Amino acid sequence: MRRQTSTWVWVVGLLAGAIVGSVIGEALSGLVPLLAKGFAIGIQPPFHVDLNVISLTLGFTVHLNMAGAILVLILVLFFGR
Repeated sequence: MRRQTSTWVWVVGLLAGAIVGSVIGEALSGLVPLLAKGFAIGIQPPFHVDLNVISLTLGFTVHLNMAGAILVLILVLFFGR
């Protein structure tokens, strides 16, 4: 049970770090334009299945910029001990 809890803490922590870092990167993009450079990964266009009775649309996109990547790296190095 301990291993599973630890994994979820890591996933939530890394996701939170990426979100906070991306917000910081966008906020500081006027001062340091490099922090706003980034990329997006995901399903584009969304995956769509129409079975005439039920319609299912799945899609996600993750936008990560340099500030988010740096913050996640710092979190991993700090908490990874």
